[in-house]
Amino acid sequence: MENQEYSIRNNEVNLQFEIEVEGEIAYLTYRFYKKNIAFMHTFVPEKLAGKGLASALAKHAFDYAKTHKKLVMVYCPFVSNFIKTHTEYLPQIDKSYQGR
Repeated sequence: MENQEYSIRNNEVNLQFEIEVEGEIAYLTYRFYKKNIAFMHTFVPEKLAGKGLASALAKHAFDYAKTHKKLVMVYCPFVSNFIKTHTEYLPQIDKSYQGR
């Protein structure tokens, strides 16, 4: 199910990328810092776990950062693990903030 396409929206009020499935919302929160974007936290409701939502959110967030020419500061443990297996995103990381 990880390859399923999801409709992801940018909730600019709450500073999070969101996916709504079955009335539940999975999200990845972010903050802007100077010229960078910080990925803070990823949440997927338990009943939606294992559907690839967190990975879809992370991919979307990295695409957003690239489009807006922002380096990524990684504070979220999920994203920190995600980039270990998705090394194509490593050039986008501001390594001075990784894993803080």
